[in-house]
Amino acid sequence: MTGRTRVPVGRGARDRRRDRIVRRRVGTAVSAAAALLLAAGCSSGGAGGVPGGADGATPGRTSAQTSPSGEASGQTAPPAKGSVKVLRTVAEGLNSPWGLAPLPGGSLLVSSRDKATITRVDEKTGKQTELGTVSGVAPEGEGGLLGIALSPRFASDHMIYACFTSASDNRIVRMLYDDKKPAGEQLGAPDTVFKGIPKGVIHNGGRIAFGPDGMLYAGTGESGDRGLAQDTKSLGGKILRLTPEGEPAPGDPFPGSPVYSYGHRNVQGLAWDGRQRLFASEFGQDTWDELNAIKPGANYGWPDAEGTSKDPKFVNPIAQWHTDDASPSGIAYAEGSVWMAGLKGQRLWRIPLKSTTASAPPQAFLDGRYGRLRTVVSAGGDRLWLVTSNTDGRGDPRKGDDRILELRVS
Repeated sequence: MTGRTRVPVGRGARDRRRDRIVRRRVGTAVSAAAALLLAAGCSSGGAGGVPGGADGATPGRTSAQTSPSGEASGQTAPPAKGSVKVLRTVAEGLNSPWGLAPLPGGSLLVSSRDKATITRVDEKTGKQTELGTVSGVAPEGEGGLLGIALSPRFASDHMIYACFTSASDNRIVRMLYDDKKPAGEQLGAPDTVFKGIPKGVIHNGGRIAFGPDGMLYAGTGESGDRGLAQDTKSLGGKILRLTPEGEPAPGDPFPGSPVYSYGHRNVQGLAWDGRQRLFASEFGQDTWDELNAIKPGANYGWPDAEGTSKDPKFVNPIAQWHTDDASPSGIAYAEGSVWMAGLKGQRLWRIPLKSTTASAPPQAFLDGRYGRLRTVVSAGGDRLWLVTSNTDGRGDPRKGDDRILELRVS
């Protein structure tokens, strides 16, 4: 069993005042969700949680499946069919890109899993400037420098958060970004915010994102040790919810623990819809990949269930795919749909939503056109950034790989 270990964080008067402010901000949303969560047998999870789940029946064997739900909602569903247009290639020649974080003003930060570097890409010209190398990264297999995210207070603190695989674990750090320094020297030394997440050659999760509630969410994998996913005392096979300082966030469902949901195999996609409901993508083993609507404290079944289950103690996915068709990594929300990047499937999937259910069957785009697809991020409105992943050791690199694309979607 792998337990939870954190680097102690000083909590002086200033930190206590900040914590009180955070609690006030999330308090209203927590109260609004409390009655529903208690009815479901869960503690309050804060504004980042999904207020309802999706119940499904055992599906037939088709390429992509959705789970029906009786949940009522006044939310209008988008059209059943959408569209994708590749507007341009923003950047080429990237090495094992993994995480992407848009900067205020238009540039993009991209992490290299295997080189352990963060590079700034000028969104207009494609010019690449290496900020620096993140010290302590130990790339191996699916591990390395993974997800990145900007601090919610980036305008004032200039902090970049990163999740990476070290020699002993997976951890989350933050670094000061100073663009006035020379290229290659713009990253400060990593300050460890949270550590002790199980590592493996496979299933390291690695996606991090700040939610609408200002809390830090992290998707983790069970590192190949399947039993960790059902152990709520382990950090493996979970979605975690933390304060920006690395403490369990106010309102987390398990007292004193950052575990937000469990029973996951390998979570690499996190996104919120326009009503602050959290969705996550998950790699299956041999049969079903999943897109889930996340409820605080809920159990998503792995390893006892892969895909839809009849067991009422597990939350069923809102959509599922055969692993050859998806193997999902990043997801983003735009124009009423979740957009999901597929690695082995080499497709971008559109899942139209009504509340926390799929309102129509998933629709595939870019099938095989750009190879493996790793990360998709909202660029605002009907635009997305899409990152390919053909230089990660499992793809077939083409001239110009890897690349960042700009898409227009509907």
